[in-house]
Amino acid sequence: MAILDFLKNKEDAAKAKKPVKKSVKKPLVAKEDNKEEKTVSAVKPAKTVAKNGKFSYEAVKQPHISEKASYLAEKDQYTFEVAPNYNKHEIKDAVEGIYGVNVLSVNIIKIPAKKRRLGKTEGFRKSFKKAVVKIKEGQKIEIL
Repeated sequence: MAILDFLKNKEDAAKAKKPVKKSVKKPLVAKEDNKEEKTVSAVKPAKTVAKNGKFSYEAVKQPHISEKASYLAEKDQYTFEVAPNYNKHEIKDAVEGIYGVNVLSVNIIKIPAKKRRLGKTEGFRKSFKKAVVKIKEGQKIEIL
């Protein structure tokens, strides 16, 4: 039982070194609450559009350049590769913010993964999400 007495004496010595003040605890709790609020806001992903008009650069990955996309560009429709977890509203706000144009409509296409083969090795090409964005007549987006 001598071991237990030794531990009790050690705890008592630690308590004696650290006096507890009740008045000091109240301001610390208020500061901790402020820190928690800041960390909660920092943890939220930046993918959604805020009410103050901010937008996300993560929504639009890159312009999708193809023969069909160049024909659509003449009709004020531009194609972009977008992140798979964004919806039409978020893509619209991102394109309007990045390129400074008025977006009339957004159509989304999911391109599935396709089987590819190189010799004996088989695999898949990545799937991706593509958005066709129609902008107001007379406005242009310089992609190239």
